[in-house]
Amino acid sequence: MDTQTLPVIALGSDHAGFALKLVIANALRAAGHEVHDLGPDSPERVDYPDYAHAVCRVVQAGQARFGVLICGSGVGMSIAANRHSGIRCVLAAEPVTARLSRAHNDANVLALGARLTGEDMALEILRAFLGGSYEGGRHDQRLAKLAPA
Repeated sequence: MDTQTLPVIALGSDHAGFALKLVIANALRAAGHEVHDLGPDSPERVDYPDYAHAVCRVVQAGQARFGVLICGSGVGMSIAANRHSGIRCVLAAEPVTARLSRAHNDANVLALGARLTGEDMALEILRAFLGGSYEGGRHDQRLAKLAPA
């Protein structure tokens, strides 16, 4: 596959997701993706919203096509991400949810729970997310209703 066509991915985690973030970053780079690792740079305690906001700003600005956020459960990251206009973050614990979030919701950020999802499953979820595409059609009307009020 031509690496010029692969989307740029922005990554962020908190301390609980740090090790899984490194695994995902390595896998993405090995597949030819450009990766923007927005931190943290160590497993020291940090606040997850700071990294969720950083990743979402990069996606909003068009500097990355997708974002991946990792914390202990994935819940905090997904809540923080979905506060951003134009961000549709899915918390996925298995590949079907990840694939359907792309197909039906045009999700652009994936949240993972490092304490609940093993490395192999996380990579499978990531592949399903990145391999999916938005179906449009009947989903366009629903997606339009997600715009800020």
